[in-house]
Amino acid sequence: MTEENQDREWQEEKNRVHLVVDEIKRKINILRSRVSQLKDNVLDIRREFWDDVTVNIEELDDRIETEASIKQQQEFLSERERSHGKASEQLETLDKLKHSPYFGRIDFQQDGEDTEQQIYIGLASVMDENDEHFLVYDWRAPIASMYYDFPPGPANYDTVQGNISGEINVKRQYLIRDGELKGMFDTGLTIGDHLLQSVLGNQASTKMKSIVATIQREQNRIIRNEKHKVLMVQGVAGSGKTSAALQRVAYLLYRYRETLTSEQMVLFSPNPLFNSYVSTVLPDLGEDNMQQMTFYQFLDSQLSEQFQLETPFEQMEFYLQQNRSEKDSLREQAMHYKASFSFQQMIDQYLDQLAESGISFRGITFRGQMIIPKKAIAQYFYKTERTLSIPDRLEQVSNWILYQLKKLEKVEREKDWVLEETELLDKADYMDVYHTLQEEHDFSEDTFHDYEREEALLRKRVVNWRLRPLRAKVKQLAFVDVLKTYRQLFSQRIHQDLAVEMPDRWQEISQMTDEYLAQKYLTWEDAPAYIYFEKSLLGFDAQRTIQHVFIDEAQDYTPMQFELMKKMYPVSRFTMLGDINQGIYAHSVAEETILSDQLPDEHERIVLTRSYRSTRPIVEFTKSMMPDGDLIQPFEREGNLPIVMEVEQPEMAKEKVIEQINHYQEQGHETIAIIGKTIKECRLIHQYLSDSVNVELMSESAHTFGKGVVVIPVYLAKGIEFDAVILFNASRENYQHELERNLFYTACTRAMHDLALFSIGTPSHFVDDIPNDLYRHYKMHEIPVKSSE
Repeated sequence: MTEENQDREWQEEKNRVHLVVDEIKRKINILRSRVSQLKDNVLDIRREFWDDVTVNIEELDDRIETEASIKQQQEFLSERERSHGKASEQLETLDKLKHSPYFGRIDFQQDGEDTEQQIYIGLASVMDENDEHFLVYDWRAPIASMYYDFPPGPANYDTVQGNISGEINVKRQYLIRDGELKGMFDTGLTIGDHLLQSVLGNQASTKMKSIVATIQREQNRIIRNEKHKVLMVQGVAGSGKTSAALQRVAYLLYRYRETLTSEQMVLFSPNPLFNSYVSTVLPDLGEDNMQQMTFYQFLDSQLSEQFQLETPFEQMEFYLQQNRSEKDSLREQAMHYKASFSFQQMIDQYLDQLAESGISFRGITFRGQMIIPKKAIAQYFYKTERTLSIPDRLEQVSNWILYQLKKLEKVEREKDWVLEETELLDKADYMDVYHTLQEEHDFSEDTFHDYEREEALLRKRVVNWRLRPLRAKVKQLAFVDVLKTYRQLFSQRIHQDLAVEMPDRWQEISQMTDEYLAQKYLTWEDAPAYIYFEKSLLGFDAQRTIQHVFIDEAQDYTPMQFELMKKMYPVSRFTMLGDINQGIYAHSVAEETILSDQLPDEHERIVLTRSYRSTRPIVEFTKSMMPDGDLIQPFEREGNLPIVMEVEQPEMAKEKVIEQINHYQEQGHETIAIIGKTIKECRLIHQYLSDSVNVELMSESAHTFGKGVVVIPVYLAKGIEFDAVILFNASRENYQHELERNLFYTACTRAMHDLALFSIGTPSHFVDDIPNDLYRHYKMHEIPVKSSE
């Protein structure tokens, strides 16, 4: 293309940006007027609500007419409020688009057609003035998928009517800022390299960014996958798997906008801090946020208040402590076993036994008297049809008990205590009984018969009121002693009858577990098992409204946890995101195990091997410490070599860390993380630095963080990125066990631009696995902190 043609094309593209931005501004002005008008309408309706309603409740017909009038006014108000909300959302989207209306374009010629379409792609669709043609296509539209999936040449996309094929003649990307064209370039298969260079070269945000312009082909497969019940994404650190998953949410909400809402989706995230980190992505894409929770919050919501529940971070702190006792080693063995399929099989076999005998029941008492002994309940249960499930049989027992209470109620009405309690009723209760009898038309207040009927109704009311809490408990199956029944699993008698693999010290593990349960304390490894057992026994209150479940950091979940979620969300599709190299918990299991034993046949596995977060030197450094690190591909973004600084004493480390922080701030880094192994270590680091540096300590209770310097344990930093990372003590003494290799790797891969490892003493042997030319190694007296390296 000649220079003259290039200039002309640049001017045409520039003019088109102005045309689209002008149209967006025109639509904004119209919408602002409409939003203002709708807001006034809503306020007027609310203010005059009762003026427009005819209230008359004297006669039945008048009452029905009044109710209809109120309902009509409510529906009119709701419709106006919905219209106002929708118009406000559209206005918010257009306000974003006026700064950068689109980021890509493909010229597509469909097979059998003479003309080609120029398809401009942005965050949302924009129509022309007459609403006849698209000026911009939403990136989630089917036709836009070609932009991510194909280079210039043959291409196709799926529609409701079938597959459309043709040819892409031009594929172009744009840099548009504040409504002005800043750059454009034609591109091939790899999408967004130039844009990625620009985006990743900037400082890390304290919120995850939505970068739909830079979606790669593999990520697009994740986003638009609609065929499989389970989508498993194995992605290396910084591969964009979480970003792709959130964009998948936006795509699904757009694709099925008539039948799917954000309330029907749930994201399980690693910690509350991560929830805050990703909270702005969906609103930036024009969608409401879905439900977000940690697995701890999920378990806690399923437990009664009688239990104290250990957090996963407390378990992690326990596991990482130095100088373990014999009991600690026993618990460590228990943690591994209770994360296995064998333990789940043990529970399932025990449940099969309980169908024949062994469930512990509670007797039913009323006013301190035993009315249905637990032995009678057990006898009734074990006479029910054994082909039914245990929850169905317990439902039959519940109905039987409720019937017994109904008979009891009639007997109790005639007793003296009831008459005594009628005398203690409020005046309102007496008036209510009076009006009830008056509605029967033949109540005159003058006859002895009327007095008897009033007393009978009062007696009935008193007994019913006293029995109401008991009935509620029976309906909740509270007559089953779940805890006592579960504790039996850890008795010697039960062990002998189960044909399942058990660890060598199972008897000791059982005794330790029973001690915890007796104290109403659930360790993190026991909580999913207890809830799984309880729900299997009483029935799963399945959440069938949830259509999609997203699980981030899936490698940190146990088979029991996966099984529990499958039962709780039986109709849901699952999107599971993980990186085996970041499995930091004692119970972390291999992806192949999850896939082969836990997931149904209709699953797809997508692997993301290219890391975009960190510079090439950081990726080369971190991948070298992992067994399968050669599979990780760095993105070609240059930067400084990581540095390993060896010092002799903590005080020396403190001095040099402060120098390093100051250097990173001079370099313009806005987010700097000093990562510790445990919260105890982080508190010490914070204590060391707080006199000299403005630094914030992040604990498991933290929900947000801003720019600046933070001290954070590695397990809370998962999924988050920082401009620069300092690992405070990367010594051999601090990181020595094989599980800690993943911790070490996770900490280092949080860095976007710069990485520094301080070692108090000899560096960890994980560093020994890394070729010397991939990092700079300094002893304390050699450290040139302000080196450009």
